[in-house]
Amino acid sequence: MAKIINGIQQIGIGTADAKKVFDWYRKYLGFDILVFEDVARASLMTRYTEGSVQKRLALLALNMVGGGGLEIWQFKDRTPQAPEQVIQLGDLGINAMKIRSRNMVEIREHLNGLSLKDITSIHKESHFFFADPWCNWVQVVREAYSFTSTKWLSGGVLGALIGVSDMEVSLNFYQKLLGYDIIESDQKGVFDDFTDMPGGKGTFRRVLLKHGKRPVGGFGELYGPSQIELVQSLDRNPVPIFKDRMWGDLGYIHLCFDVRGMDALRDEAKNLNRPFTVDSADSFDMGDAAGRFAYFEDPDGTLIELVETHKVPIFKRLGIHIDLKKRHPEKPLPKWLVKMMWVHRVR
Repeated sequence: MAKIINGIQQIGIGTADAKKVFDWYRKYLGFDILVFEDVARASLMTRYTEGSVQKRLALLALNMVGGGGLEIWQFKDRTPQAPEQVIQLGDLGINAMKIRSRNMVEIREHLNGLSLKDITSIHKESHFFFADPWCNWVQVVREAYSFTSTKWLSGGVLGALIGVSDMEVSLNFYQKLLGYDIIESDQKGVFDDFTDMPGGKGTFRRVLLKHGKRPVGGFGELYGPSQIELVQSLDRNPVPIFKDRMWGDLGYIHLCFDVRGMDALRDEAKNLNRPFTVDSADSFDMGDAAGRFAYFEDPDGTLIELVETHKVPIFKRLGIHIDLKKRHPEKPLPKWLVKMMWVHRVR
């Protein structure tokens, strides 16, 4: 089977209190669909946890306006570590996640009312940035796509802003392997919308990537279109965000794509010298959800997760699931069926 990238499934966030973080994003940004809550040992991730198997709690939360979810991650037997220094814009890794919203003014007023420490002005009616209570930066982007209407002013994860060391090398990776074939903009300079962020007063090259028309199956319509923004600092040497820390420590830990055709992706990644570093091979089971997952790294070591979903719960109490292995890979699930995820809403 050829590779199919359905969209961004989720972005991983390392936390010290996963349930507290979930409650904040549920209450204020509409991530109120709790797909699963799972405690397990991350036995396949020892490459990124100093060779030790770590027990963890993971919660996957979705916003039904549309977009990727949040995988909120917490060590169970270890105190997560913060970066030694404040992350500077352009440092290597995920600098910010992007979420979508139709109305910049209303969503900013809503967030401003929460007395957040850091929130920037709206830039050219298109976006603004804020830091959540745990110092994770978020970019709210004006974007009209909607899977379904809800009361929320914002939707799910639209993409990520990623710091890179060599723009051309990184472009080759994200365009060829992950299908972001459209360069929406490519700019160099000092940027007004960055100046209120740590390290944002420097000179940067920033490239905004989107994708053209592509086959979309399964939950692809829920995830919607996505974008990746690559940012390269031109006047300092950026440092890896997770230098001397474990995957799962505080901050954005990975960006995850929902895919089909994992074997084709594995072969393509290997041919481009970006081989899988983790591969569950046949199937993983997270209690209520199952499938196959793999990780590889972008040229600067940013972790990209790939998930080929096999089973998703609809009515957990009755043991009713969607079996995606039996469906045509390019056929989206019926909208009414995806909307039944509402049964997992946490009020």
